[in-house]
Amino acid sequence: MLALAITKWPGMNQAFLFSFVLTVALTLAVIPYAKRRPANKKASWGEAMFGSSYAFAVMFLAYGVVPHQWLTHVQNELGWRADKPLNGPWDILKAKSRGGHFPFEINYLQVGDAIVVGIYLFFIGLNVFMWSWWQKRGKKVSTELATSTYGRPLVKKV
Repeated sequence: MLALAITKWPGMNQAFLFSFVLTVALTLAVIPYAKRRPANKKASWGEAMFGSSYAFAVMFLAYGVVPHQWLTHVQNELGWRADKPLNGPWDILKAKSRGGHFPFEINYLQVGDAIVVGIYLFFIGLNVFMWSWWQKRGKKVSTELATSTYGRPLVKKV
């Protein structure tokens, strides 16, 4: 029933939404696994092969399938084409060449491409966060201040 309700919303594409949610879920599914696995345990050959295949599949979804589904949605369902100019509300983005005040022309296809860049940046940020989090797991952060040879805490004066 929810799938039928989503298709009636304007601008919603099930393939894009499903691939986006699936990719984020598969990326974040590493966290519960990493919390159970000891940080200093060496990976076996099978674990390394599974992990690399899993990482490849998630990156294939993130950098291949999700942007493709968005571009397909933009060009087919939304009808954003290069010959459809973006003028904005009250024609504030209307180009000078078309009688407006904006210095250059923007069309809807360029907006769709800019959103794809945002999708790529989101997944790059998520990947960097996950890699950093994976590398830092199991390390204790010391909250104690370093002490001098006399036993006093070393505090840098501001």
